[in-house]
Amino acid sequence: MRIQALPPQLINQIAAGEVVERPASVIKELVENSLDAGADRIDVTIEQGGARLIRVRDNGRGIHPEDLSLALSRHATSKIASLEELERVSSMGFRGEALPSIASVSRLSIDSCAEGESVGWSVSGDGTDRVGDATPSAHPRGTTVEVRDLFYNTPARRKFMRTEKTEFGHVETQLKRLALSRFDVAFSLIHNRREVFTLPLATQTLEQERRLSSLLGDSFIEQAVYLQREQAGLRLSGWVARPVFSRSQADMQYFYVNGRMIRDKLVTHAVRQAFQDVLFHGRHPAYVLYLELDPLLVDVNVHPAKHEVRFRDSRMVHSYIYRSLHQLLAETRPGSRVDTATGEILASEAEQIRSQPASASPVFQRQLGLQARERPPAYDPAFEMQRPAPVPEANAPDQEPDTDIPALGYALAQLKGIYILAENEAGLLLVDMHAAHERITYERFKRAMMQGRISRQPLLVPVSVAVSSREAALAEEHADLFDELGLEVDRLSEETLVVRAIPVLLQGADAEKLLRDILSDIVVHGTSERIRNEINTVLATMACHGSVRANRRLGIEEMNGLLRDMERTERSDQCNHGRPTWVQLDMGRLDKLFLRGQ
Repeated sequence: MRIQALPPQLINQIAAGEVVERPASVIKELVENSLDAGADRIDVTIEQGGARLIRVRDNGRGIHPEDLSLALSRHATSKIASLEELERVSSMGFRGEALPSIASVSRLSIDSCAEGESVGWSVSGDGTDRVGDATPSAHPRGTTVEVRDLFYNTPARRKFMRTEKTEFGHVETQLKRLALSRFDVAFSLIHNRREVFTLPLATQTLEQERRLSSLLGDSFIEQAVYLQREQAGLRLSGWVARPVFSRSQADMQYFYVNGRMIRDKLVTHAVRQAFQDVLFHGRHPAYVLYLELDPLLVDVNVHPAKHEVRFRDSRMVHSYIYRSLHQLLAETRPGSRVDTATGEILASEAEQIRSQPASASPVFQRQLGLQARERPPAYDPAFEMQRPAPVPEANAPDQEPDTDIPALGYALAQLKGIYILAENEAGLLLVDMHAAHERITYERFKRAMMQGRISRQPLLVPVSVAVSSREAALAEEHADLFDELGLEVDRLSEETLVVRAIPVLLQGADAEKLLRDILSDIVVHGTSERIRNEINTVLATMACHGSVRANRRLGIEEMNGLLRDMERTERSDQCNHGRPTWVQLDMGRLDKLFLRGQ
């Protein structure tokens, strides 16, 4: 066949194949246009899952009557006019393809009244490349777009649509994502004349959390910790659910870059790395996070539907997300509090005192390995709370009663040699003593390793590894990273690297595989945590073997020492395998068990 120009309608239908997958795709494009128009209220109405009708109404700036017909033309947009504006684009849509693409596979009409106009105007398309003239319309300020009979003229595409219930589920999920991106906009969704949800404006933190509860459930916000960090021009904020709220699938992960919902492998990897030490195997974290940065540092023009982005400095972004979340999870421990204004995690005054290093003068319980005093004066008041109270030592000085109860309270007894029962201000506390001590030991190992850096062991026979010239160049470029990880790597030739030393704790490991895996991480993510993860696995095994075992009888003093160390230790809410280390039964829950007050 000879080369020929494609007809406009076919061009639009090809474009529709990229941006219009199903009714939810249409809603995404139309709602994003409403957001770009400055709307603070968007109402979505659909019928038959969106196959029969999709209507999106907003109160934005509207479209000028002379621009209505142009809005249905390809590559026509009001959002950019030059390459410089494209590089700094901050609007949701800017390609000028969505409306003509949608119009090419449906019966579409637009009613709009521009800001400052006294009357609205209407224009419609019928799935062809013909667009009718604009006619007057009684419409308030803003825009209404109606899409009827989606894919009516492309039967093959319509066959790929699922059941009404499935398509509605996709629509609801898509609108949830959009509603979580803009708390300053009110949203509503109606399906088959039934109201699904109505979300008012949410400018205050409490209102935002109410929207989160409405869309994600009360249990999410009850377990969520607010995060707000800013560094080097990057700002990360949002809500991260504690590891105990992990999910069986990645269905509650919302990440926004400059207000745009994205699905990005680099982001997912950074989050997964941050949760590695505290997440049960096979589980997924839950979060709603917002990353803000200079538009020049991110390219949003790499995917037709703009689901993906490309960061100019992927290593910096990966490291920033990882370290922010890693620090957040490290700071959450029993008794920690969150400043709702700044998002900063705070420790109570009493906890700060307890978190100070213990004095070296008292005798410690060496056989357990815990820095718990055998007869610590500060813990004597705990014994007074118990019934019966132990007999005080002879000539022991009187102690002032401790009115400030620690977060994990004071030990009462040991159950079946496995659990510690403790009383705190809220009620009854159950602690898995092995899981708790395992975390304490593991974190101490990691701190010792970090303070002494990663010790390396020279290989008796250096290992030569054939790589590509690009990988060899990457190894040279990231020599400081290899050194930090305890790996000594030199370049022998254009396509040959040699491993001369590996970390001591990984003695006997496959040096070639380790090098290739790290290079692969650097290619994809710009950095690698692989050796640290391998070392942490070894340390976790050591901690497991070095921790107090089940059926080990502990005294009250030892149990209290364990509770105090849990309050000092990072990530002590979970063991190294992601299991919870303690459970709270408050008085309300206990009262329900015994039908008190009913």
